[in-house]
Amino acid sequence: MNMWTAIIVIVAILAFAEVIKTRHRARHGITTDAMGNEKPLPREDAELKREVLELRERVKVLERIATEDRETKRLSAEIDSLREK
Repeated sequence: MNMWTAIIVIVAILAFAEVIKTRHRARHGITTDAMGNEKPLPREDAELKREVLELRERVKVLERIATEDRETKRLSAEIDSLREK
């Protein structure tokens, strides 16, 4: 193998490594700014937002159930009656 073949092989390896590195960054949402610093891209996940809103609604319902006096007493009585059976 002469010198020029070795140089071409080294350049091909470096180009391949750069392609793999770029694919990895793109897959994980990493971008570089003008100074060359890497930073993750902010992600907007609609499904995640929907799930958080649903969970907040569930928590509101549970808080309402837990804080209502009249309902709490009735619920407590039902639980006690079920335990006795």
